[in-house]
Amino acid sequence: MPQVEITIGGRGFTVACQPGEEPYLQAAARLLDEEASSLSSQAGRMPESKMLLMAGLLLADRAAGLEDRLRQAETYAGQVERRLSQTETTLGKMRNDPQKVEVEVPVIPHGLIEMLAEMTARAEALAERVEKAGA
Repeated sequence: MPQVEITIGGRGFTVACQPGEEPYLQAAARLLDEEASSLSSQAGRMPESKMLLMAGLLLADRAAGLEDRLRQAETYAGQVERRLSQTETTLGKMRNDPQKVEVEVPVIPHGLIEMLAEMTARAEALAERVEKAGA
C-alpha cells in the first residue's frame, strides 16, 4: 500500500492509500491544506485536532453548498428537458397533421372575364362606327 507525504496547515503527515489513488489523495490534501492555512492565518496557532476539525467542517460546508447547487441545476435541467420534449412532440404533430390555414386570395369570377371581353368588343365596334361616320 503506497504511503503519501502530505502537508496540512504547515504540518506533515504520512498517509496510506490504495495503489493509483495517490493523485486523488494529494488533491484532497491540497484542498484541506488551503482551508487549514486560511484558519491558521486568521486564528493563529491552534491544536492539530482542532485545526483539522475546523478545516474539515469548512470543506464539508462548501461541499454541501455545491450539492445544493447541483440539485437545483439537475431540477432546472429536468424542467428544460420536459419543455424540450413537449416542444418536439408538438412540432412532430404539426409536421404529421398540419392545421388547415385559411387564406383569402382575390379571385376574378369566371363570368366577369367573358363580360369584359364582350364589352371590349362592343367598344371597338362603336369606335369603328364613329371613325366611319366622321370620315
